[in-house]
Amino acid sequence: MAVAKIVYASATGNTEGISEILEDAFKALDIDVERIEADDADDATFDDADICVVATYTDGDGEIPFDLEDFYDELPDFNLDGKVFGVVGSGDSELYPDYFCQAAIDFDQAFEKTGAKRGAELVKIENDADDEDEEVLKAFVTALTKA
Repeated sequence: MAVAKIVYASATGNTEGISEILEDAFKALDIDVERIEADDADDATFDDADICVVATYTDGDGEIPFDLEDFYDELPDFNLDGKVFGVVGSGDSELYPDYFCQAAIDFDQAFEKTGAKRGAELVKIENDADDEDEEVLKAFVTALTKA
């Protein structure tokens, strides 16, 4: 059975909610899934995963959340050959138009250096996920599992 791991950081609960939607979507497809809070992620987190997902918000003026900084810095050094990756970001385009989902964009680019294969395009969610976003997230998970 395929294994998916979702590493997430959430300050307001928006990204945590997104990670729960992703978890439910993987389970609906009979994929073994684990959600990992940013503080608990390390260089071995994705070792036994087939599908690697990061869900993050963007802090301040386009920064990686504090609790994901070390993971982000180390990610390009991970050997994820043969694995599939995807990234989801949440943000507020009204308050931060110049930095909307910048941390997710940065993670997406960092994953490209790991040898993992992009399984789905980056998903950007405005604040918390609504019903329409939930459908987008389900399609994201389906694309990851097919890749």
